[in-house]
Amino acid sequence: MTTGKQLFTTLSSDGKLTLEVSEESFAEPKGNQVLVKMEAAPINPSDLAILTSAADFENAEYSDGKVVAAMPEPFLSGQKARFDQRLPAGNEGAGTVVATGDSDMAKALMGKRVACVPGNAFSQYAIADAMMCLPLGDHSCEDGASSFVNPMTALGFVENAKMDGQKAIVHTAAASNLGQMLIKICAEDGIELVNIVRKSEHVEMLKGLGAKYVVNSSDDDFMDQLRSAIDATDAFYGFDPIGGGKATDTVFKAMEQVAVSKMTEYSRYGSNQEKRMFIYGRLDMSPTMLTPSYGFGWTLSGWLLTPFLQKAGMETVGRMRQRVLDNLTNTFASSYKAKVNLHEMLTKEAILDYRRMKTGEKYLVTPWA
Repeated sequence: MTTGKQLFTTLSSDGKLTLEVSEESFAEPKGNQVLVKMEAAPINPSDLAILTSAADFENAEYSDGKVVAAMPEPFLSGQKARFDQRLPAGNEGAGTVVATGDSDMAKALMGKRVACVPGNAFSQYAIADAMMCLPLGDHSCEDGASSFVNPMTALGFVENAKMDGQKAIVHTAAASNLGQMLIKICAEDGIELVNIVRKSEHVEMLKGLGAKYVVNSSDDDFMDQLRSAIDATDAFYGFDPIGGGKATDTVFKAMEQVAVSKMTEYSRYGSNQEKRMFIYGRLDMSPTMLTPSYGFGWTLSGWLLTPFLQKAGMETVGRMRQRVLDNLTNTFASSYKAKVNLHEMLTKEAILDYRRMKTGEKYLVTPWA
């Protein structure tokens, strides 16, 4: 039996969110499983849903390896399904396989450095499915730590667009690590991309990466810029990690205004142009606002990586993974603002910083440091 430190998050029915590091035993891997000694794991926005959510960490109780924070309404009631469950955290990371189950696929990974998606990557050890492991070859664990969620999501957007016969994409909050990857993928694949950011320095940064259409939501003429970019690209298909507020609504409005401008006769129902947006994150936890101002030819869906990979099939997934591996230190490279171990991760300074999810300020967890 292998033992090591692991981070858990528990939300109690009385509104207390507890994050703590404890010593755990890890079962021997079976079948297609592998046991990975975790060496590096990024804190992604997708991890924060169970890690910090909307809890009050300004006024939390901090001790070594443990923090207890109050969860306000309506966020407490909205998470009833997880009450009093001790949940592991950390979607992805990288490490070395130290034990395997008895399947050939698992055995082939013994002793290799791999990127994986175990769901409990904030830990010194993790059990992972060999199918969801990416052998890193000569790449370091730090290089490979973020090689699954963001790269596969960005590639997934482009694959999804191609499946739906689209030749252009709109992306909000586009200065993110994922957004920067998407710019490079779209350029390689001949897909037009309209990038929406909110700071002038982000406009310059993305144009420096080769982005052709970058519009700044803080500019007075933002809607004019957005309509022009959609008109030039025919981008009636987009992805939004913000979720709350009016980000998606604004894009739908601009799409419809462009479509209406091309109509030869008036229709009380608006244009027939199909407009589609996918919400894939919740950077804004407030309700998603939609207004009756873009006809009826629109669809809003959620988008998650795992269901997409299941739908795409093994051939497509294999091709995507090989592309990530081939371009790990360029197109799919990630940078980190800070490295923390499991205990440092639960300090007030660290939590208040990484939960803000600021562009270019991602944290890397190194469980053995």
